[in-house]
Amino acid sequence: MSTSHPIASREQWLDARVRLLQREKELTRLHDEISRDRRALPWVPVTANYRFDGPAGEVLLADLFTNCSQLLVYHFMFGPTDDEGCPSCSFWADTFDGAGIHLAQRDVALVAVSRAPFQKLDAYRRRMGWGFPWYSSANGTFNHDFNVSFTPEQQERGGTYNFAPAEHPDEEKHGLSAFVKEEGAIYHTYSTYARGTDPFNAAYQLLDLAPRGRDEDGLPWTMAWLRRHDQYGGA
Repeated sequence: MSTSHPIASREQWLDARVRLLQREKELTRLHDEISRDRRALPWVPVTANYRFDGPAGEVLLADLFTNCSQLLVYHFMFGPTDDEGCPSCSFWADTFDGAGIHLAQRDVALVAVSRAPFQKLDAYRRRMGWGFPWYSSANGTFNHDFNVSFTPEQQERGGTYNFAPAEHPDEEKHGLSAFVKEEGAIYHTYSTYARGTDPFNAAYQLLDLAPRGRDEDGLPWTMAWLRRHDQYGGA
């Protein structure tokens, strides 16, 4: 058998692997440094009276924390007129259930929020077999305020996404926002969008370790291979 990829002896491979390990350690240290800087960001008071629809009816942002003082909100792309959730967001959400119970042990709640009516969200959640909390922000400005939903005017004239001008943005975008609750007050501490959400997609992290990585370079678009997990059989 032949391959165009470089071939080496075990000793040569080990030498190259140790050199790469030094760079990986540099990346780990840089990651730790950035994480400290992230936690040092100033907090912004949340003064809007955000309301959401959930399984028990209308709830406030404070209710999404449950018994925790910290909250992570995944901005899931599922618009008011959509019949299904975004395939990419579904790819991310497939790992949420496994993480939720561990996050709770560290005083962190994880929920998803979308603009579709709660009935649609709940039906899709059950179809996908997920158990994480999912709330509808259909009747408020939460998604627009956190720059993950865009009005028709913004789609035409441009908006802001990932802290930069976005020409003709889609109606819905994805991201994650973090909040903390102290002495009855709620603060926005962090948001990340686009590739900033890569670190909490477990499948992508594993693909990055595989011999051919994500192997997306020759596709019509980056995630052209992706399907919802109940649709691969018919792909």
